[in-house]
Amino acid sequence: MTDPVTPAPPPRLSALIGAALLAAGRPVAVRELAATLDLPETTVERELLAFEKTLASAGLGFVAEAVAGGWRLIVPPVLAARLAPLLAPPPLPALSSAALEVLAVIAYRQPVTRAEIEAMRGGSAGTVVTLQERELVKVVGRSDAVGGPLLYGTTGRFLLEFGLVGLDDLPPLQEGGFSHLLRG
Repeated sequence: MTDPVTPAPPPRLSALIGAALLAAGRPVAVRELAATLDLPETTVERELLAFEKTLASAGLGFVAEAVAGGWRLIVPPVLAARLAPLLAPPPLPALSSAALEVLAVIAYRQPVTRAEIEAMRGGSAGTVVTLQERELVKVVGRSDAVGGPLLYGTTGRFLLEFGLVGLDDLPPLQEGGFSHLLRG
């Protein structure tokens, strides 16, 4: 006579959440996680916050982070520098100050045309191509102005790269910095 096989207990919800975030390799929205796990969004939100605290206190070398409208697992910046040789792909060179200015104009005034960017900066917006290649900005439509110039906006990658949950998390503009961008 053989022993009956005892079924394995169902996995804990925190284990499912951790596995989902690890397997996805990208930010996963609460709505998507709730649908995948067949649970109410409020339950998933509560469990994600508990999971985030558990990971942070456990000191395992990775943490859960809310970013770009979802949650992902990351190596904390304090550890990432030490692990740089293992991380791929190699980091891109830093953006030039001109590219950062153009990116700031787009982020704070989007959607915006190239001509509007140039007028606000008082110079060329040639770095828009670089920003598009790095997937930080994209064409989001066409203006109703004569000739239908392209409108630019930021991407989900922009949010990821700058650690923002959404555009509402952009820091307020300081007087003397890009504060003139808010005046239209």
